[in-house]
Amino acid sequence: MAAILNVLQARWVFERQEMVRFGHCDPAGIVFYPRYFEMLNALVEDWFTQGLGVNYAELLGPRRTGVPTVHLGVDFQRISRMGDLLAQRVAINKLGRSSLGLDIQFDGADGVRVVFQQVLVCTSLDTHKPIAWPDDLRAALQRCLD
Repeated sequence: MAAILNVLQARWVFERQEMVRFGHCDPAGIVFYPRYFEMLNALVEDWFTQGLGVNYAELLGPRRTGVPTVHLGVDFQRISRMGDLLAQRVAINKLGRSSLGLDIQFDGADGVRVVFQQVLVCTSLDTHKPIAWPDDLRAALQRCLD
């Protein structure tokens, strides 16, 4: 429960809306839980490109810089159904030399649907070892904390 309270009090640095689609749902008519992880990944990619101004495709492609998830916690609060609009929010809770802690929350009209605690690590895609955040990306992340 402490993680949820932390997220609810977070300073959001990026937000977008996503509608729950037929393809997100299982035969019971609710979001099949692995689809939340796909939504999470798409949100983080969009945050890098649109929110931070660092093109995610270029980061992984020509720049050969990866940002794999090394830790992921999740709390499912309420179900989501096809047609629901989810407000998806990202907040930074820790910025390290090569790591980044995120609080992420998806809200529906009736409140919190799902909460994630995610840790990303900046890596070289050539060596797959941690590296310091590139200067432009660190500056963009730091601006979110100021």
